[in-house]
Amino acid sequence: MISTILLAAGQSKRMNTENKLVKKIKGIPLIKCALNNILKSSVNEIVIVLGYQSEIIEKLIDKNDKIKFVFNSNFETGMASSIRKGVENLSKKTDAFFISLGDMPSINYDTYDQLIECKKNQKIIVPMFKGQKGNPVLFPKSFEKIMLSIQGDCGAKKILENNKKQVLNIEINDPGIIKDIDVLDDFNNLTKN
Repeated sequence: MISTILLAAGQSKRMNTENKLVKKIKGIPLIKCALNNILKSSVNEIVIVLGYQSEIIEKLIDKNDKIKFVFNSNFETGMASSIRKGVENLSKKTDAFFISLGDMPSINYDTYDQLIECKKNQKIIVPMFKGQKGNPVLFPKSFEKIMLSIQGDCGAKKILENNKKQVLNIEINDPGIIKDIDVLDDFNNLTKN
C-alpha cells in the first residue's frame, strides 16, 4: 500500500495574511489542485495534515474513501510536527509513503506513478527535474521511526542528508516537482500560464 502525507497545516506567512491554500488557480483552490493530482495517481491513502484554518481547508475538499484528515495542534512549531503527525496516522498496511506539499499544484499525477514504479531496495526516491531535486519524496516504511524524531521547520531534508547512500535520485520530466507557491508573485506567475 502506498500512502501520501499531504501537508496543509502552514500559516502562509509570506502571503501577507492570505492563506495560499484557499487561493484559486483557474477557479480551483490551491490545495485541491495539489490533491486532485494525487487522487488521479495510484496512491492508496492520503493523510491530509491540517493546522492553520483547518475548518476552512477541510470544507474545500470533497469526501473520498482514500482521504483521512488529521489535525496538528502544534502546526506553529513548523513542518516537522506536521510530518510526525502524518506518519503517526499512516495505515498499518503502508509499504511506502510520500511527503507531499499542499502548495505544489503543478505536479503531474503520472509523476507519482513513475516514482512508485521505482520503489525498490528500501531506498528513498527523490524526483529531479534538470538536475534539481524536487517533491514529492517517497520514503520506505523503514523510515517511519526516523521521521518521528525530526524537529523544527526543515521538513525531511536532514534525513536525506544523513542517509545519502539510501537515496535514489530519479530524473523526471515534470517541472511541477520544483514549483511551489510561497509568495504572491509565485501565484501570479502560475495563473498566467
